[in-house]
Amino acid sequence: MKEQKLILDQLDQKIIEYKNLEHVEIPPNGWIFSIRKALNMSLRQLGKRMSITSQSVWEIEDREKSGSVTIKLLRQVGQALNMRLVYGFIPNQLSLKKMIEERAMILAREIVERTSVSMELEDQKASKNRLEKAIDEKAKEIKTKIPRILWD
Repeated sequence: MKEQKLILDQLDQKIIEYKNLEHVEIPPNGWIFSIRKALNMSLRQLGKRMSITSQSVWEIEDREKSGSVTIKLLRQVGQALNMRLVYGFIPNQLSLKKMIEERAMILAREIVERTSVSMELEDQKASKNRLEKAIDEKAKEIKTKIPRILWD
């Protein structure tokens, strides 16, 4: 439990650094082609640095453009360009914690409303305030435990 929270906190800190990059767009012809052109480096020259043919460099650029290049290969190109590859994921929400909070509220609402329906059938309907309080409490419990059902 503590280990999970520690991992979550550490990843959220790293993600914050990437958040500033979310508006960076990949050049239309890909990073490799664009950087190579900006450096005025030929396919042959980059190929020589990577110990591959110029045709192979062109294929790598094409695969990057189509999205089918591997991370390993991008690292190798980066090394040949005297650069390093940096990659990561940026959550659509503010953080991983926010993702968990939002999903916990949805799951808590589903659970409490399901229970509420069965209580109504038994003529024990809860007030709206009581339902909202139960949803908040259930969401807190879910956020603390982060059960795997959270992502079902």
